[in-house]
Amino acid sequence: MPVDAQYQVDAQYIDGTLVVRLAGDWTLDGALPDIRDVVDDAQPPASVTTVAFDTDRLGAWDSSLVTFLFETVEYARERGLEVHTDTLPASLSRLVALSQAVPEQETSDEQDAPAPMARLGEWALDAYDETLDALAFTGRATQSLVGLLTLQTRMRWRTFGVSLQSSTASALPIVTVISLLVGLIIAFLGAVVLQRFGADYYVSYLVSYGMLRELGALMTAIIMTGRTGAAFAAELGSMKVAEEIDALKTLGISPIDFLVTPRIVAIVCAMPLLTVYANMLGILGGLSVATTMLDLTYTQFFTGLLEPVVLADALIGLFKAVVYGAIIGLAGCMRGLQTGGDASAVGTATTSAVVTGILLIVLANAVIDWGAAVLQV
Repeated sequence: MPVDAQYQVDAQYIDGTLVVRLAGDWTLDGALPDIRDVVDDAQPPASVTTVAFDTDRLGAWDSSLVTFLFETVEYARERGLEVHTDTLPASLSRLVALSQAVPEQETSDEQDAPAPMARLGEWALDAYDETLDALAFTGRATQSLVGLLTLQTRMRWRTFGVSLQSSTASALPIVTVISLLVGLIIAFLGAVVLQRFGADYYVSYLVSYGMLRELGALMTAIIMTGRTGAAFAAELGSMKVAEEIDALKTLGISPIDFLVTPRIVAIVCAMPLLTVYANMLGILGGLSVATTMLDLTYTQFFTGLLEPVVLADALIGLFKAVVYGAIIGLAGCMRGLQTGGDASAVGTATTSAVVTGILLIVLANAVIDWGAAVLQV
């Protein structure tokens, strides 16, 4: 059966053997024949038990011939026929044998769900690896900061300035709105509860204590995690995808010293300033509620604020702000440097930075409050 101008193939029945005759040059330029059509043209009897090949007129060949022979062997095996490849050229015979060395296996798209204990073990191993990576990154960042303090390393001050401006002045609008609303909410809550006991006077203590010691630093940290921490991860992730991080390493420049340290120092310096600003706005929000809903005077409000609230409350809040700033910087930069190479890697790194930052901030808040309670501060 002529198939193409370059090559020919037909079949002939001889003494119980179906002989497939191959002729001409077999290249990828033409369409491959179908072995079923070749056999149907030969009309062999049902007594055929063997398939053989005649290559006396075979010319040049490439992978197209190997593909055709593979399909022919599969066709014969489906019908229980024995295949003789000894008449093929030695190199072609070896390729056919290699194609049949590993049988095709059926695979299913549906995989069995792992057992609960297996999932727990995988989660534990992932958590262990994440902890090791976080500790290693924290160690390198701490080493860089110590080197900066001892003048053994240098920091890129331009990056520090840009990061500080982004973490302070650019963040003021959102910090202003959130802090003012948090102060209003605390005062509204206190007003409703304290009025039932005739203790309206203590709403100033509730607002000031809550803002100075807890919510001022905490809410600011959550805002900055979603804003600045995500920005750090996106910036470094984009550089990682563009292979700029690899270029720095090739030039002998440490990405930690050049990119990470300025950002961490900037956010650590910015967080206490933003926390003080947030505390002031939160107290002003509480003052507005106290003077409008509870008919307290400004003197009564600030007297109730200054009498019970001590300096330690404000200092603990500022200490928390410093810790939160370090967490935001470390989480954002670490996730940015861990970015993969695909298109969605930057978005994944940004989301991971925000989740990791908020989780560690809440954990750090609990640890600091526990320590303060133990020390009775």
